[in-house]
Amino acid sequence: MCSSDLFPGGDIGCLSVHGTVNDVAMMGAAPLYLSASFILEEGFALADLQRIVESMAAAAREAGVPVVTGDTKVVEQGKGDGVFISTTGVGALPPGRRIGGAQARPGDAVLVSGGIGAHGVAILSLRESLAFETAIESDTAALHGLVAALLAAVPEGAVHTLRDPTRGGLATTLNEIARQSGVGMMLDEALLPIQPQVDAACELLGLDVLYLANEGKLIAIVAPEVADTADRKSTRLNSSHLVISYAVFCLK
Repeated sequence: MCSSDLFPGGDIGCLSVHGTVNDVAMMGAAPLYLSASFILEEGFALADLQRIVESMAAAAREAGVPVVTGDTKVVEQGKGDGVFISTTGVGALPPGRRIGGAQARPGDAVLVSGGIGAHGVAILSLRESLAFETAIESDTAALHGLVAALLAAVPEGAVHTLRDPTRGGLATTLNEIARQSGVGMMLDEALLPIQPQVDAACELLGLDVLYLANEGKLIAIVAPEVADTADRKSTRLNSSHLVISYAVFCLK
């Protein structure tokens, strides 16, 4: 959730599409269709609604995942905080595919698909009216294409876990995976992909980039023998999967 429908690098419209597409993709499924429901506060500007809907339509077209149904409700002024959007996704999961937090194994490699923390800093700069010398924009993006390419590049079953580290960031997501799987992860801080401007903003504001939200990055935990293949495939896709740990160890 964001208190403003427009933020550096995106808006609530494209974010609602990207977030649901990515939720489906992190299961290893191919997103097929979306539904969208709006709760509008009485008096919400139609021009703003049109901009949001057009942004959703553009994001859905770009992702190739159409919005096929939806609903709209209006609440009294002062009781709706402008606009709320709820999206639901439907996808196709190949039989037998099991990807999830509980599937991480000791010895696996942990990869992340690029610089972390940009979305969190972008939202914070808007919320607190902060200005930086270098613009920091949200990384919001649909990740299903990257997921499909990754899964196609390695043997079935070699990708154990996929997650998009949204609220709570990389550290919270890896902690959730550790609890679900019973394995721990020791990260090499020097390998963490952090843009210089994001790093500088975090140092200035006293923030830990590991706990900042992301909306266009994924974590992949894969069998160690396919880590290099996954890395090379992502590089060719102009992503930047980086191995940040091979130290996945048993907690039990």
